[in-house]
Amino acid sequence: MYEVVLGRPARRFYERADAALQRRLDDAFEALSTEPRRQPGVRRLEGRFDGFYRYRVGDYRVVYSVEEDAKTVSVAAIGHRREVYR
Repeated sequence: MYEVVLGRPARRFYERADAALQRRLDDAFEALSTEPRRQPGVRRLEGRFDGFYRYRVGDYRVVYSVEEDAKTVSVAAIGHRREVYR
């Protein structure tokens, strides 16, 4: 099992999200804690986001990195698909 750790921007987005989106994100975090690279909707990012992955949660994206040594999934950002990569 991996520990899912939210960075400050991700935590702020999560806290401001409505209850339905928070439940969907909780399900996503649970899935990422079991296998962060092999979930439907996970893609490895390229370019300036090299080394990060994204997990699709409807119209929202969870951008994260995986630290194998510490068994940690570090969530860098959560946001709408139009805005999260800016």
